[in-house]
Amino acid sequence: MKAAYVTGPMQIELRETPIPQVPEDGVLIAVKACGVCGSDLRRWREGPDVESALLIAGHEISGVVTAVGKQVKDYQIGEQLAIAPDVHCGKCYYCEHGLYNLCDHLHLIGITPQYNGGFAEYMVLTAEMLLGGIVHKSTFSLSFPQAALAEPLSSVLAAHGQAGTTLGDTVVVMGAGPIGCLHMAVAHARGARVMLSEPSEVRRQIATRFGPELIIDPMKQNLVDEVRRATGGRGADIAICANPVAATHTQAVELVRKRGKVILFGGLPKASPMTTLDGNRLHYNEIQVIGTFSYHPSYHALALEALERGLINSDQIITHTFTIDEIDRAFQTAASGEALKVMVQMA
Repeated sequence: MKAAYVTGPMQIELRETPIPQVPEDGVLIAVKACGVCGSDLRRWREGPDVESALLIAGHEISGVVTAVGKQVKDYQIGEQLAIAPDVHCGKCYYCEHGLYNLCDHLHLIGITPQYNGGFAEYMVLTAEMLLGGIVHKSTFSLSFPQAALAEPLSSVLAAHGQAGTTLGDTVVVMGAGPIGCLHMAVAHARGARVMLSEPSEVRRQIATRFGPELIIDPMKQNLVDEVRRATGGRGADIAICANPVAATHTQAVELVRKRGKVILFGGLPKASPMTTLDGNRLHYNEIQVIGTFSYHPSYHALALEALERGLINSDQIITHTFTIDEIDRAFQTAASGEALKVMVQMA
């Protein structure tokens, strides 16, 4: 089978690899679509470390069951699956309290060395992945790229669940990459009005398709002043930092109203993870700062339903599709800033 490996900084290589054997307690799927995520791009830019040198990346996956182990009863050949990366232990404090995304022993498909991902023609779902992972059957009404899109959409839905986004809210989204655009779509679907802050002219232009009520160029306009002007001086109800820029955390605290919420969605670079927040403003205005990471498996099912019902328009998000033979172009395009979600499809 064909499988893609990151072999060096900004180098991804397609290799012929044996089709994995089906374990008695697992299933084999033919991968049909796999999305290129920002975390995939970070590892591609940096090159592999020792542990991930032989790892097949890709964790936004959809496919078809092609073989079933003798001990498996819940899956049948021909079923379509949508797969998310988290594999939790089920035994630690957080798993026992239903906080599976915070599992002390969390492994991630296509990211941690235990489990190969979806940039390949086939992949195995082991017993651990089936029992402690996030695998949902998808309907034939969803295309394979749509089913794969459920993975990033899940984390966005979970973030808005924590924020409590609702009708009448004003939500400021900071960053108009694929995730920022999903945040705009979900905020609108939940009844909020949306303001976008994005320094890239190309990204701002792309983002117009999501209908934000206000688009701000933070390089030329004072973001805090513009938000306050548009909200009658009060400030936004919710600010979502959908980028890896610490300075936006500082701005987010300044632009939300009293008792507003700041959602830290995008992680910062490991080499510079510190941020600066106005402690007095947090204290006296009772502002909540909420970190969000991954999601409960139920949000993956909700994401599939939202896509199936057309609540989120996948055609607006998925801007480019490549074959696995074009994997290098797929990564180059995803990194260019001129695409939103890039999908890699298998034959």
